[in-house]
Amino acid sequence: MPARIDHLVVTAPSLAAGAEYVRAALGVELQPGGRHPRMGTHNSLLRLGPATYLEVIAIDPEAQAELPRWFRLDHGGPPRLATWVARTGAIQAAAACSPEFGRIEPMARGALRWEITLPEGGGLPFDGIAPALIQWRTEPHPAALLAPSGCALAGLEGGHPRAAELSGLLRAIGLEDPFPLSARQPRLTAHIQTPTGMRTLG
Repeated sequence: MPARIDHLVVTAPSLAAGAEYVRAALGVELQPGGRHPRMGTHNSLLRLGPATYLEVIAIDPEAQAELPRWFRLDHGGPPRLATWVARTGAIQAAAACSPEFGRIEPMARGALRWEITLPEGGGLPFDGIAPALIQWRTEPHPAALLAPSGCALAGLEGGHPRAAELSGLLRAIGLEDPFPLSARQPRLTAHIQTPTGMRTLG
């Protein structure tokens, strides 16, 4: 049951605010994404590799949500690196590793189809330091549809008071890209190689 880092999630009060946050941190521009009808959200994207990307996601002011919005978007707040998403080919088995992942829901954006875990009330497992789980049901991977950005994810690091438990959970889902975790207040940092050098987000 291997899992890989699929994408990073930056939440923002608007796509414009999220784009400015990424521009200031990484010095690059985002590409248009699309809308998520069930969640009442929309996004902008940045390619970080052949099967890895960064997503800025915000409430779509022209849409209504069927469910509590994912990634705590209903709670507001400034732009931030809120969490990450792990790709798996066995989402049922991976989600069974912890009740914090929540239930599995089908989703769509344009021609893309996938299943993703949604914690109760749109929360974030382990305050966002643990991932949401995703299993793509269409090909190619959405990162392959994005223009090259000159950026690549070099790695993540995180902190959480329950770091030992979280490390065990990441091993249980078969994460193939382990990253350092320390026992401190919740924190997630992404190290990203950009055209102007290594930058951090978070």
